[in-house]
Amino acid sequence: MSAPTLIEVDGRQVTLTNLDKVLYPSGFTKAEVIDYFVRIAPVATRHLAHRCITFRRYPDGTDRDGFFEKRCNRYRPEWVPVSLGPGDRRGGIDYCRVEDTATMAWAGNLAAIELHAPMAYADDLDTPRTLVFDFDPGPETSVVECCQVAIAAHAVIAAVGLEGWCKTSGSKGLQMYVPLNTPGATHQGAADFALAVGQVLERQLAGRVTTVMAKVERPGKVFVDWSQNALHKTTIAPYSLRARDRPTVSTPVTWDEVESCASGRAALVFEADVVLERVEELGDLFAPVLTVEQELPTPT
Repeated sequence: MSAPTLIEVDGRQVTLTNLDKVLYPSGFTKAEVIDYFVRIAPVATRHLAHRCITFRRYPDGTDRDGFFEKRCNRYRPEWVPVSLGPGDRRGGIDYCRVEDTATMAWAGNLAAIELHAPMAYADDLDTPRTLVFDFDPGPETSVVECCQVAIAAHAVIAAVGLEGWCKTSGSKGLQMYVPLNTPGATHQGAADFALAVGQVLERQLAGRVTTVMAKVERPGKVFVDWSQNALHKTTIAPYSLRARDRPTVSTPVTWDEVESCASGRAALVFEADVVLERVEELGDLFAPVLTVEQELPTPT
């Protein structure tokens, strides 16, 4: 076991341990995880800030069982902020807020491979900033079918004046975020709207889409997971690593890329090094999700 390393990040001292430990079967080490977190932090923290973040940690590597950590680690540095969020029967719990590069480095050292974020800010948990469609491929389907369904979903929401932005899940699926950023939005309203759109897709793409959670309904179909809009739910954050065999990332993509994938011309799989290059070249493709203001149609 190597000796701890103390580094300074933006004036804060961060202790790093076991930097040569391999966390991915591909050979990607903890040092490389931390390096990615630090380098992606300027864009990633825009989408993590002000939120109650759930860590999914893999201290023994992504080929071993990981665990979710909602309650912020009691050994956290004093400069890691916390906010009260949804808890258990005993009440709310303190979640970590990940808002700067030093906290990203600290999270990486915990082997918090995956960073999961809610749709609401910590200071207004009842008001989602964004609606999310989670397109989850069932057996015998892939991200290609997810892209086809996302394009159809985009057409449905465009018919009521809404715009959406997509990102890969970093695993098998695709997600479309519909920014709201306006007062009056509710988790129930977002879930109801996402379900209604999913049911339209069930009719438009008969036999290819389901909104039913039962896994027996999913073979050969894309599951439109509307329930991700519930108050207590989180979704993998933009630019987060995923716990796969290789260091894949939940990556914002353009609609041209979604269309290329839907036609089978491109596979939407991006690893950490490629994502850093994309951000340098394209900037933050998910930036509009933080600022665009939209309202869901009033139910009739």
